[in-house]
Order: sequence, then C-alpha cells, then structure tokens
Amino acid sequence: MEKFINILNFDFATHQQILQLIAYIDYFKGKWNNIEKLENKYLKELRNIATVSSIGSSTRIEGATLTDKEIQVLLNEIKITKLKTRDEQEVIGYFEALEVIFENYNEIQISENYIKQLHQLLLKYSKKDERHRGKYKSLSNSVVAKFPSGAQKIIFNTTEPALVQSEMSTLIEWINQQFKNQRIHPLILIGVLVYDFLSIHPFQDGNGRLSKLFTHLFLLKFD
Repeated sequence: MEKFINILNFDFATHQQILQLIAYIDYFKGKWNNIEKLENKYLKELRNIATVSSIGSSTRIEGATLTDKEIQVLLNEIKITKLKTRDEQEVIGYFEALEVIFENYNEIQISENYIKQLHQLLLKYSKKDERHRGKYKSLSNSVVAKFPSGAQKIIFNTTEPALVQSEMSTLIEWINQQFKNQRIHPLILIGVLVYDFLSIHPFQDGNGRLSKLFTHLFLLKFD
C-alpha cells in the first residue's frame, strides 16, 4: 500500500497545479450537466465521434493503421463485414468492449475476474491472441518504443509473470478501498490505477487498450 501513497507524493508546485486542473474540470462538469439536459441529440453525435476517436488512438498506438474515417466505415458495415485483417479484428474487439462499458458502467464492479473478462472481449476476434485471451501473461513483456528506422528501445521493464497475480490483487484491493473512502479525487485515483496497471502489464498483449477502457469506465462511473 505504501507504493501507491508514494506515487501521490507530489512537490508543492505540482500539487497546486493538479488542484487547479481538477477544479477547472469539476467546473466544466457542472456546465456539461446543464448542456446534457438540453441537447441530447448533439450528445449522441459527440459520443459517436468520441467512440471512433478512442478506438482509433487506442489501436494505432499498438500498431494498427486504420484511420478514423476507415474505422467509421468499418463500424457502419460491421454486420456484413468479414474481419480479414488484424487491424479490423482489434478495432471491432475494442468497439464491443467499449459498448459494454457504455451500457453497463453503473453495474460494473472492478475485480480481477472482470478485468480478465474484458480482456477476453477485447481480443475476441484476434486470432493471434487466441491462446492468451483473458489470462495473465506467462512470458516477460517489456514496453518497447519502435522508431521509423526500425530501431527499438526498451522504455521500462514490467512485472515478472510470477508476481502478476499478487500485484494485481493488491492494486484492485487498494483502488476499490480508495473509491469507497472518497478521500482522494477520482481523477487522481484513475491516474494511479492506469499508471500501476501499465507498470504491471499483466497480459501478454492489449494492456494499453485495456487501460483506456478502464479510464472510460471510471470517468463514466464518477459522472
């Protein structure tokens, strides 16, 4: 538990900057609640734009090449399209996981079992990931930056497979307790959750996309 507290030990200037940003976001949230009651048809369009944008950025960061426009076309034709490429498989898997969150965020409770189910849904159509869907990693997986020249650089080493179960259990227990206590602003807790989840990198693949799904989930849960 001390590890999580250390993450939150900001210097004074950083602490003040974070408080200002959170105050601004909370102010905007109040304004948004008023808009939401009046302009429902525009919100539906904004949700569609945000969905496509999220899918695009979340899949491209892991190597997919579809543009937002191509993603929109794919989503429009999802019932008649056969998912031939890995890019298409990843896009539709992410889309369906995001839709589950949009429709059920109030009922979803964060747990290891749910995280594994979400991972399984995320990689539902990805043939390459069939063997490790919904399972913690069995091999080490460093986070690597890939450059246009073809060169690669290790950004950081993640938790070893043998320690994943313990570290995930500790993270989930701590984050649920903090959400329950309501002593720390939820935006900071979401940041801690994503930071530590990516540090552990519990799955062989799909960790970045999962962290974005968590962010959507908790932003919705905390309005």
